[in-house]
Amino acid sequence: MPEFKRPAEMALMPTHESKRARTGEVAEVSGPPRTSHLQSPIMLLNGHEGEIYGGKFSPDGTCLASVGFDMRVFLWNVFGECENFSCIKGHTGAIMEVHFAADSSMLFTASTDKTVRVWDMETGACVRKFRGHTNFVNSCFPARRGPQLVCSGSDDGTVKVWDTRKREAVTTLPNTYQLTAVTFNDTSEQVISGGIDNDLKIWDLRKNDVFLAMRGHSDTVTGLSLSPDGSYVLSNSMDCSVKIWDIRPFGPPNRCVKSFTGHQHNFEKASLRTAIIVDLLKSYLKRSQNLLRCSWSPGSDRVTAGSSDRFVYVWDVASSRIVYKLPGHQGSVNETNFHPNEPILMSVGSDKRIYLGEIQ
Repeated sequence: MPEFKRPAEMALMPTHESKRARTGEVAEVSGPPRTSHLQSPIMLLNGHEGEIYGGKFSPDGTCLASVGFDMRVFLWNVFGECENFSCIKGHTGAIMEVHFAADSSMLFTASTDKTVRVWDMETGACVRKFRGHTNFVNSCFPARRGPQLVCSGSDDGTVKVWDTRKREAVTTLPNTYQLTAVTFNDTSEQVISGGIDNDLKIWDLRKNDVFLAMRGHSDTVTGLSLSPDGSYVLSNSMDCSVKIWDIRPFGPPNRCVKSFTGHQHNFEKASLRTAIIVDLLKSYLKRSQNLLRCSWSPGSDRVTAGSSDRFVYVWDVASSRIVYKLPGHQGSVNETNFHPNEPILMSVGSDKRIYLGEIQ
């Protein structure tokens, strides 16, 4: 059974004047006019004992969940002193992704222990443990509306769809290669997947087959995010690009409608002398790289993505320009997420840190 308790020694990194709180130190920084209700323009949350792979704000914006290598789900208040108010245990492998249900009542997690789990937010209890994948589960995503379904993608090369009222997968969709990211479309009649074959696939759940394969990335797709209105999907790839794809039923022939660049993943330009070694390393590391996620702003006018160059990137959708390149992390930035109601950006990284930053 998972434990539901407060971890010890949670802290926020002090900057200038700070005051002692029950969970550590809280920074209060003077500067430009404030745009959010964060206690400080930048908050740093410490507590994970390993790399952090995922983080999400709750739909109501009051708390956030973070997950990673230490196999635990940490829950934090977003405002005030940003206390860590619970820690959920139960997984026996690293947790690769986390999502809230649309009503904030449940959490969904995907893990290298080959399971997808559903957690009750009020009690911290695991209310459903889905077994069926035969390898690491890299990604999961709950339906936005309708029956409480959740899809998952795995290194076993399958997409599975689960109904929280049932024990077994209601649909299994076989793919040739490992899958690293999945999301439903807005109606939950389709699943969009990405993996090490560099392609995005739209699976029709009525026919249990690929409706459309979208090509354009030249390396592993590590993250997918459905736009707020459900018309587009955002993808992040190890080819150092973030792309927007039109997934509407009668979209344009070229489904890739925007591409954003500027972030760098893993390998810089190599000299001829080291090119062969680099190619070999790329092949070896093809699946061992961190899965770098991406997300939309609530108004769909900006997108953000994690990067292994240690920066947080935010692009303007209309102009494709970088509007923020934010330093601070000392390791790969694995996920970034916009707050649903306020101009706040969250980032989580391999340096075991969570940042909350106020933006304009």
